[in-house]
Amino acid sequence: MSTIPVTPAAVFRPQLATVAILGSAMVAFGVFLSGFVIAEPAPYELFMAGLIGLWFIFGLKISRTVAPLLALLILFMTGGLLSLTVMHDLATGPMYMAVSGFLALTSVFYAAIIEARHERLKLIFNAWVGAGVITSLLGILGYFGAIPGGEAFTLYDRAKGAFQDPNVFGPFLVAPSLYLMYRLLTERITTAPVKAVAILIMALGLFLSFSRAAWALYLFCACALVLVMLLKERTGAFRLKILVIALGGAIGMVAALVIALQIPQVSDLFSNRTQLVQDYDGGHLGRFDRHKIGFLMSMEKPLGIGPMVFSQIFPEDEHNIWLKSLTSYGWLGFVSYVTLILWTISMGFRFLLLNRPWQPYLMISWIVLIGHTAIGNVIDTDHWRHFFLLLGIVWGCGALEYRYRRENSINRSQSSTPSPTQR
Repeated sequence: MSTIPVTPAAVFRPQLATVAILGSAMVAFGVFLSGFVIAEPAPYELFMAGLIGLWFIFGLKISRTVAPLLALLILFMTGGLLSLTVMHDLATGPMYMAVSGFLALTSVFYAAIIEARHERLKLIFNAWVGAGVITSLLGILGYFGAIPGGEAFTLYDRAKGAFQDPNVFGPFLVAPSLYLMYRLLTERITTAPVKAVAILIMALGLFLSFSRAAWALYLFCACALVLVMLLKERTGAFRLKILVIALGGAIGMVAALVIALQIPQVSDLFSNRTQLVQDYDGGHLGRFDRHKIGFLMSMEKPLGIGPMVFSQIFPEDEHNIWLKSLTSYGWLGFVSYVTLILWTISMGFRFLLLNRPWQPYLMISWIVLIGHTAIGNVIDTDHWRHFFLLLGIVWGCGALEYRYRRENSINRSQSSTPSPTQR
């Protein structure tokens, strides 16, 4: 009986495929862990640190397209390390910067693995949905005292899920909600009930966070998603479907809100939180007063004042990412951060409506990133795990587009070159 010789490559390729599948599954699990950050360092940091190390050992590549992201984040972190030199008491400063540096590295990691295989985007968003639904359920059940120890998932009578702060918990839920909304608008109606239930769970969790920034973010992103989809889709029938389903969803959200407001505990806190300016916003040394004083002070501090120092001078933290980048990362960090945000938004905008397999994920991430940039005026986002994930997704999709164009250019040039028989 003759045997077919097995080459080393034939043995190695299945092994490579298995490693790739396992690696992608571990990435999805890491994204899932980002929904559970009760203390720092969180399980997310510990798991992702090991995962990133393994990926680099097995040859993770940083392309020229992703390199600017890495360079800007290195400059940002250099500014942060320089700010440590002006601190009289380092205290928790080094740990703060260690977490910042690690989160910056995760952004580059996500961009690189997405560029290598765009199919990972679906795994990432599905894992994000799973984390969003579970952490929302914890926040909802904890808010209503429906589970033992539920107070661990609330803070100041506000749902916070498995997060330290309701103001992080709420925004975390926006991207997975948008992803399900997109699928609801584009996939078969038979799959709608499950998606609708998941959207309502996360919407209720976000609502019970009583974060005004999260509410505004959710409303802006949902409207922006419908607008961008109407711009992209050319058929009248599909546009009508988008409008009808979006209108039906809005009516359902309003009905759910009306029902929730029948609960006195919810109604009282809602009426308080809907005031545009809270006591801690206005007045002497309120949020806005601190912003003005902080910016003036930063003009005299090129190296910044160090992380967590602002709250030792004033009643609270900066609650403004632009001011935070000045105080904790210095002028170098501020310029790097502004450049990074403008570059990311510009790149995403250029590729937003192109017909590519990764376009829906780019669209969702870009919209949510725009919203996060806006709410950065009233909140610090430099330690939000999902913010760096959004950055990585946009840069990864940008890298995919550049690679797609390079390959098409090469193919066109090869097809236009006459073969020897044609000469």
